[in-house]
Order: sequence, then C-alpha cells, then structure tokens
Amino acid sequence: MLSSPELPDCNYQNNPVLITPNSPTPKHSLYLSNLDDQKFLRFSIKYLYLFKKSVSVESLKCSLSKVLVDYYPLAGRLRASSENDQKLEVDCNGEGALFAEAFMDITAEDFLELSGRPNRSWRKLLYRVEARSFLDVPPLVIQITNLSGGGMIVCTAINHCLCDGIGTSQFLHAWAHLTTKPTIDLPINPFHSRHVLKPRNPPQVTSTHPQFSKTTPNKDSSFQLDLNQYLQTQSLVPSSLTFTPSHVLHLKRQLVPSVKCTTFEVLAAHTWRSWVNSLDLDPNLNVKLLFSINIRNRLNPELEQGYYGNGFVLGCAETNVKELVSANLHHGVKMVQQAKSCLTHEYVKSAVDMLEDKTVKTDLSLSLVISQWAKLGLEDLDFGEGKPLHMGPLTSDIYCLFLPVTGDFDAVRVLVSVPESVVDKFEHYMRDFPCSGDNIGGPNGHCREENGLI
Repeated sequence: MLSSPELPDCNYQNNPVLITPNSPTPKHSLYLSNLDDQKFLRFSIKYLYLFKKSVSVESLKCSLSKVLVDYYPLAGRLRASSENDQKLEVDCNGEGALFAEAFMDITAEDFLELSGRPNRSWRKLLYRVEARSFLDVPPLVIQITNLSGGGMIVCTAINHCLCDGIGTSQFLHAWAHLTTKPTIDLPINPFHSRHVLKPRNPPQVTSTHPQFSKTTPNKDSSFQLDLNQYLQTQSLVPSSLTFTPSHVLHLKRQLVPSVKCTTFEVLAAHTWRSWVNSLDLDPNLNVKLLFSINIRNRLNPELEQGYYGNGFVLGCAETNVKELVSANLHHGVKMVQQAKSCLTHEYVKSAVDMLEDKTVKTDLSLSLVISQWAKLGLEDLDFGEGKPLHMGPLTSDIYCLFLPVTGDFDAVRVLVSVPESVVDKFEHYMRDFPCSGDNIGGPNGHCREENGLI
C-alpha cells in the first residue's frame, strides 16, 4: 500500500509515437458546428481507466490504427478556418494520434485505494504535449501505463471540439471492439457531417438564452466576475460522494407529494443547492445551474445514428440564492425541469444561431456546471481482460461530474472541487437529508452521521 496519495513517477522506455490510420482516409477540411467550436469547449476530455489485467500494447496500437480509419478526424489536426479565424475546423490529414507507453511502480489495488479523490500527481498518467497553443495538441492523446502485478491504466485526452460525452463513449467502445473482435464490423458507424447544425442564413435568435452572455461585461457584473475569479484562484479540494438508489429515493421523498422527477433532476438540484449554500453568497444574487441536454432526438431532421460531435445544448436553471437555499428541494427541481422543457427544436436552432455572434460566451460567472458521465456506458469499456475496476476523470475541477459507479448502474458518484475552506460545509449539506439504512460514502468510502442526518 502507498504511504502517500502522491503517485510515483512514470518510466518511459520509449518516446511517444504517432498512430496513423492503417489505410488511406479522406483528406479534407471538416466543418465544425457552432456547438462544437465554442470557447467553452476548447479543451480535452481526460478519461482514466484502471484495469486489473493488462492488454498487449501492440494489440492496442493495432486496433487504434484500425479504428482511426473510421474515426479519421481524430487523426487530423485542428486549425482556424480560412474564412473566419475565430471559427475552428479539422484538417483531416491523417497525421495520427499520439500514443505513449509507460510503467509505474504501483499495483492496481494500490491505485484503487486512491481512486475516490484525484490529485495533481495523477497528471503523470497522461503524456504532457509541449505545444504553443491548444490547436497544436493532437485531438487524441493516449497513454498506456503498465503497473506492478500486471494491471494497467489507460488515459485518453479527446478534444471536446470533436466529440461530446456520447461521442467519446462511442469512439472508445469502437476501439475496444476492434481490439477484441478485429474481423467484425463496428456495431455503430460514425457519422461525421455536422451540417445539420449549421446556422440559418440570416441567423434568427428567437428565444432567450440565459446560459450565454456577451464577452464585454456590463458594469453591474463586476462582482459576479470577481466570484468566478475567486473560485478559480482558490486552493481547491476534490469532494467525492456516492449516491445509491436508496439515497436518491430519500431525496425524492422530500418533494411535495405527486411531484415526479428523474434521478438527474433531484440530484442536480440537491448538488446545486448544497454548492450555493456552502459558498455563503449574497441572498439577492441570481445563480445558475448549467447542464448538458442531449439534442440528438430534438432536431428535425434528427442527427444521424453514430453522430459523435457535440450534440448537446446547455440547459440553464436560474433563481436567486435566497429562494434556492431557503425553500425546500422542490424549488430547485422545478427550475431544472423548466430548463429542460425549454429545449424544443426551435430553441436549439436559436442557440446555434446565437453562437454565430462570436462575442457570445457561456456565462460561468455565478454558475455551477454539471456534466453527466453516468448512463453513457463509459464504465463498460472492455479491451479483452474485463471491465475496469475504476473509471473517472484524470483531474477534478470546479465543474461538477456525475460519474458512473463500477458494478452499480443505478448509483451516481458526484465529484466536484470546491475551495478548501468550504469543503466540509459542502459535504455536510450534501449529506444533510433524512435517511436511514445505508449512508453516503465519503471520499475514502466512510460515512458520518449527525443527529440522525447523514
């Protein structure tokens, strides 16, 4: 067992290599929609998988080379559009994905003990690409780290401008499929075109979109900007709490009788309320909850099966601090449900058109952002030696993740980093509801109980 949560260094015996498609692929520029190239999404989604048994690195390289024939844009490079330098496109040039192989002197069991709370040393598990800008980093970076005792960690960084959560899951499962069944066609063929999400000409902004704001703030927003900067500059501590179906049921029982809601709706409202409560904000401030809503079935024509680009729009629940924290949980749930009900076909088209204005940005000033990783099948990835012991992000930040729990499809792990000065308060509010039976597991799998409240 490790004496410290800090991971040892990785040992790289060879330099990283570029894995290219194993047969010729189309050479062209791939249009990215306004939902793809938002500045809010100009980063890589970093997944970490822990497996009990390792898989041959050569077989992983071979299957990656095969799957990049189908997902050839991930072997290309991002660049600014020649028509508009504020818009991105993909140069589908087949340059390849970056692939690194390393060894770390730690066992899978050792890492599993640490897996509830990411820390900065985990970044060693993904090769750091030295690049002048975001555009110079390959859209797909992978590191396979073999462990003592035969386990392995797979870390992937997939550019968010090319894929959303559904798309990344689709790609990773395609890679695993070709590792275990190299002669059998993919069950889902990727759909590359994003032209269904092109803006109208001229753009028609027909709805209000509180999830967005202008780049140039008005004078009244200075405090909001200070709060956002405050959170970004604080010493952040990861908070990780697992909610079982029993916990969710007890949350739902707090609602007014006959109020129906989903697990996401009640857990999102509860997390938002706890986060706001812990920060001691001015009761008169308006706060927002931003969360992704899949639009693949909300468009006419619908996005094709296999669409792996960004097929989501941010829903925005909004209320003032006093109403959110002093009212019962039903108020927050109602705000989340109203935000979801807004997302009609016309609302989506209006949002795409609004983003044609490049001074528009996602409003993060007083917002908690929740990204739903549960229910995407991410935890079912199998390269031939079994499903992962752990699946989650490489790092934790102020964006909140709803994560799958390995071995329990109906449980959700809530991971978010909050300032160190409020982490205990945040976790208290997250646990603070009447419950009996099993308690909410903390970062190290333990629970606490105070006066009958967990």
